[in-house]
Amino acid sequence: MDDLYKAVQKIAYLSDESWRELQQICIMKSYKKNEFVLKEGSICDGIYFVTKGLLRIFYHKLDKEISEWFAFDNTFCLSIISYFNKTPSQLIIQCIEDSEVISISRDGLKELRNRNFEIANFAFEIVSGSLILSQIRMAGIQFETALKRYEDLLKLHSTMIQRIPLHYIASYLGVSAETLSRIRAQIH
Repeated sequence: MDDLYKAVQKIAYLSDESWRELQQICIMKSYKKNEFVLKEGSICDGIYFVTKGLLRIFYHKLDKEISEWFAFDNTFCLSIISYFNKTPSQLIIQCIEDSEVISISRDGLKELRNRNFEIANFAFEIVSGSLILSQIRMAGIQFETALKRYEDLLKLHSTMIQRIPLHYIASYLGVSAETLSRIRAQIH
C-alpha cells in the first residue's frame, strides 16, 4: 500500500484519517502473466492501481485486438464507460507480466466521496487525469503520424517500453509490425 499512498499524495492531499478510510475500500490481488484484471463484458467495479507489473488495456475490432493503453508500475487505469455507466466493458485489461494490482472499489469510493471532501477531490483528479489522457490519445491518433506517436510513447515510458511486446506497440500505434520496424529503424 506504500506505493498507492505515494501515488495518491501526488494527485491530491489526503489526511491520515482519509487515507485510512481509502485503504478500507482497497483490495490487493496478484495476477499471473496473461490473466485478466477486467474481462470483456464484465462491469468495471474499481479503479485499478498497478503496484508492480504491466497491464495492457485493449479492445476487439473486426477480429483484431487494438491496444488502447499500457498501465505500468505505479499507474492507475479503468474502463471509464463501464465504471460510470455500470455497463459491460468493451475494454479488456490483461497482464503482460506477473502483476500486483490494487482495486479501489467503485461503490466504496462513491460512498466516501459523498462525505469526505479530500477523497472526493482525489476521485475527481483520477477521473480528470484519465479523461485528459484519453483526449491526448485521440488527438494523437487524429493528428500525429505513427512516428510521432511512437516518439511520444518513448518519451513517456522510455525504460518501460522495452517490456511491451512489439506487436502490442504496433497495435497501439495503429500500424503493422513491419511499419513499426521501419519506425524503430529511423529512431535507433
